[in-house]
Amino acid sequence: MADDLKERSAPVASPPTTRETPLARVQAVPWMIVILLLAATAWLTWRAFIYQEEGDPVGSAMLAFEKQNSLVVFSSRFEVVAESVDRRGIAGIDILKSRQAAIIPATVEYRLDLSQMDRDRFLWDEESENLSVILPVLKISRPNLDEAEQRVFTEGNWVTRDASSDLARSNSRVAERKAAEFAKNPEVLTLARQAAKDAVRQNLAIPLQVAGYGDVTVDVRFDGEEVPAS
Repeated sequence: MADDLKERSAPVASPPTTRETPLARVQAVPWMIVILLLAATAWLTWRAFIYQEEGDPVGSAMLAFEKQNSLVVFSSRFEVVAESVDRRGIAGIDILKSRQAAIIPATVEYRLDLSQMDRDRFLWDEESENLSVILPVLKISRPNLDEAEQRVFTEGNWVTRDASSDLARSNSRVAERKAAEFAKNPEVLTLARQAAKDAVRQNLAIPLQVAGYGDVTVDVRFDGEEVPAS
């Protein structure tokens, strides 16, 4: 009887089992690596190009300008009068003399060079929620002459083709010079500067409000201008 109990209680050896890794788990490993790499790339991109420290209205203001190299703030269209005289002769004696006057429309643009707008040009006062901005000097474009719309008046008994071409070229040079001088007129520059200040205020005030900085006041002035009295 005891022998029977011993035989029953003896351990029975079982064949070794092999633990197989599920195929789905093996296939998921490469995809997890790809997902982690994509997440890391997205985080680095966000950190480098989108993220800004909280409480940095200057950074928010600069972000509003960073995609623009320049900003056209004012355009002036006016007419200039140019006049030229052509003389042609032999041995210093004028035989043919002609005169041409032209009224030529011209357009000049005033631009802000936003590439100069670094952090030193912004000053934030947290207590008063006021952002002071200092702008660089306006850039004035080369006058664009609308010669297709010009009005021409020519005098002379006989105006040759060469004389007519020379008069037209001379009038273009005169008109461009006069237009450039007019573009620097103090009254026109005052209008252009005011337009620049208004444009900058509009470009900054709304983005700062959207960013959660409240009802921000934006004061704008140009290099060399005195700080407005408070």
